Amino acid sequence: MIAYGLAKASVHQLVKSLASEGSGLPAGARANAILPITLDTPANRKFAAADTDFSTWTPMDVIAEQFLAWASKKQSPTTGTLYKVATEKGKTDFRPVD
Repeated sequence: MIAYGLAKASVHQLVKSLASEGSGLPAGARANAILPITLDTPANRKFAAADTDFSTWTPMDVIAEQFLAWASKKQSPTTGTLYKVATEKGKTDFRPVD
């Protein structure tokens, strides 16, 4: 569990570092990350318990649509923002995390 926590913290710090001025990214580039709870993938379904509530799993097409909105600038997230991704009853929210 220590390695898992360390890896997550490293990604969070990487996003913050890349978003800072002088990071080496081109002007106008953004660095953001998503923090999903459970993604609905074939591999996750394969190992899910029989009584799993899939309405709390985030579909991959929802993630893809959000990335497309950000990439096409239909939405413009603040660089350096981490987004908690939570799905409940089939509805997915992307909420900024401090």
